[in-house]
Amino acid sequence: MGQNTTSSVDKPTSETSSRCLIECVTGAHNFEVTRFSLLQGMGAGKFVSSSTFSVSGYDWNIRVYPDGLKEDNPVYMSAFLRLCSGTTDVNVKCTFSLLEKDGRATNLESLTHTFQAVGGSWGWSKFIEKSKLQELLDRNDDRVTIRCVLTVIKEPRTEDVSMILVPVPQSDLHTHFANMLKDGEGVDVTFSVADQLFSAHRYVLAARSPVFKAELFGEMKETTIKCIKIDDMEPAIFEALLNFIYTDSLPSNFDVDKNVALQHLLVAADRYGLDRLKAICKG
Repeated sequence: MGQNTTSSVDKPTSETSSRCLIECVTGAHNFEVTRFSLLQGMGAGKFVSSSTFSVSGYDWNIRVYPDGLKEDNPVYMSAFLRLCSGTTDVNVKCTFSLLEKDGRATNLESLTHTFQAVGGSWGWSKFIEKSKLQELLDRNDDRVTIRCVLTVIKEPRTEDVSMILVPVPQSDLHTHFANMLKDGEGVDVTFSVADQLFSAHRYVLAARSPVFKAELFGEMKETTIKCIKIDDMEPAIFEALLNFIYTDSLPSNFDVDKNVALQHLLVAADRYGLDRLKAICKG
């Protein structure tokens, strides 16, 4: 006998999102040593230090060892970064370079390290050979400038993307259109209502009213007339009609409690095919 099977209905997949954010702060410090050749011969393990500089709330300085950090590397100059103050276990990315007289950087060295204790140092015991260093001193008037670019990497944090609410300002499109009508900039058609003139923009009227679209861009004579006469309508009603076309609302000074005014506006809304305005007047 055959076995009846029930086909499963695909259900929408539930989906959530999260994001891991890694923030960092970068700073730079230039440490210049003049008459550097006078320091050579001071002995391994002897150093000169830069002033203290701060990056992301941590204090640092640069230590330069002209004769190397240890006696087993006497032909190298050593350079180290030292954590002077701040919390422990700070993760950094550090780049040391030597600056030429014209500001060009040479001898770039980079590292990433976690300083676990204040007073800890990390760097290069063989930063540059003394023979190459001497060539640099000859070019730079016996000066050495070490540039340190230091990036402190903060602890990663994860956030739920779906919970991030970005405040969105309320729409102000109606305000811009109201100002455009009020200022009269770019108007290209004028209406005469009981000898009172109203200026407007053809494309705005056509976009909002099918009747205006036919009058202004169809085969009717109004397409070539710049001043169109409106009969059987009061200026206040036409002004309210224009305000609605531009802002999708009645003017603030329009008295909705006056049934006569609403009846006239209802007739105008029907005349120009403004269904939303008709519903407002009926309500």
